[in-house]
Amino acid sequence: MTAFLIPALLLAVSALALVRGVDVYDALLEGGRGGLELVKSILPALVMLLTAVELLRASGAMDALSQLLTPGAKLLGIPPETLPLALIRPLSGSAALAVGAELMTVYGPDSPVGRTAAIMLGSTETTFYTISVYFSAAGIKRSRYAVPAALIADLTGFATAAMTAGWM
Repeated sequence: MTAFLIPALLLAVSALALVRGVDVYDALLEGGRGGLELVKSILPALVMLLTAVELLRASGAMDALSQLLTPGAKLLGIPPETLPLALIRPLSGSAALAVGAELMTVYGPDSPVGRTAAIMLGSTETTFYTISVYFSAAGIKRSRYAVPAALIADLTGFATAAMTAGWM
């Protein structure tokens, strides 16, 4: 069924455009032009963010920060093994998926660490990525309280993920 969905959708949109007298080719060109303008506006923020993530991982700062935060994580009930995931998740979704997959490979998906990692991945956001992309696209220069509020929400999500995994 899904193999026919996209062609059917394209056919329906084309038929509707034909009935309304819309030049589909010009509309596609205009949409492509708008997409390229959007990419041009958000590309610097994305490059900077991805570079920062790789620097954190390659420099060993992620491991040092994990060691530093271990007592606080234990206090909140967050397994210390999931700290690299909690640190990288606000920065990069793909890096967080890689860390989560590694945790599940090492500890197993049904282990407390694996379940906590899975819930963390599903219940938190790539905060800095989202803010950099959407704020850049909207032309917002100052994030004001968005970053602290989003990071508090992420911390709440991490702690709640650990509690939920513990209940399961």
